[in-house]
Amino acid sequence: MSGVRSSAKVRTAFVFAGGGSLGAIQVGALRALVRAGARPDFVVGASVGALNACFYASAPTPEGVAALEAVWRSLRRRDIFPVTMRGAMGAFRSGGGLFEATSLRALIGRSLALERLEHMALPVCVVATNLHGASVVFSEGPAAEALLASAAIPIAFPPVRIGDQFLIDAAIAGNTPVIVAAEMGAERIIVLQTGYACALDRPPSGPVAPGFHALTLLIANQLARDVQLLDGKASIHVTPHLCPLDVSPFNFDQSGPLIERSAAATRAWIEAGGLERDTKAAALAHPH
Repeated sequence: MSGVRSSAKVRTAFVFAGGGSLGAIQVGALRALVRAGARPDFVVGASVGALNACFYASAPTPEGVAALEAVWRSLRRRDIFPVTMRGAMGAFRSGGGLFEATSLRALIGRSLALERLEHMALPVCVVATNLHGASVVFSEGPAAEALLASAAIPIAFPPVRIGDQFLIDAAIAGNTPVIVAAEMGAERIIVLQTGYACALDRPPSGPVAPGFHALTLLIANQLARDVQLLDGKASIHVTPHLCPLDVSPFNFDQSGPLIERSAAATRAWIEAGGLERDTKAAALAHPH
């Protein structure tokens, strides 16, 4: 991809997984990583992780991370998933979704300083899925369109057309795109995971929240699989899973506590050598 610059040193990528409202966990991890002096050569993101990746790539500084944290602390569910009669009716039309993407587009427009991917301070790759189930990677072009495509969760949002392709959420092809990062030349991959709600005492309520929970379980399984596939081919370091975690990925009311817990857990992980010690797939399969 022309948007990814070369480097003579070991090439490092930050990879941002998807995970709905649990994307707040990445912000705490990012704060700890930046304060520890970690800086990637490029970033890769999927779904909500693509939004975090682009926001960080536009301003890869402590001040930029603080601005991203402020966005997350102010977020409410309606800012992403507005309930409107038009959106509900759209779910019954061909290609429709339960929610309109207008609120998400507005959030991107008012919060992201740079409009095009190739103008970011760090090279960024945004991953989506085409209707054949293959990953599509964007490193150039309008950021908003790529982000909306990457986050076009089936049923929740309608597909996004870019060029001659209709695109949906990156989770369908691989929501923690470590394989994409390796294909782009990363020799060292730092994964900012979102984890999953491992301590729920009952299924999330409502028509959408159970599907989001299932999606985060899919993400966790994909990550373990992909780390196994890359064993010996790249050095992989996965930031901590917050455990116990009882927050639904459809609940945006806990961003502040999630950020603080993640920052503390990631700081302790770094101090314990997490950035020097490869993460193994077996550890991801049994995070408790």
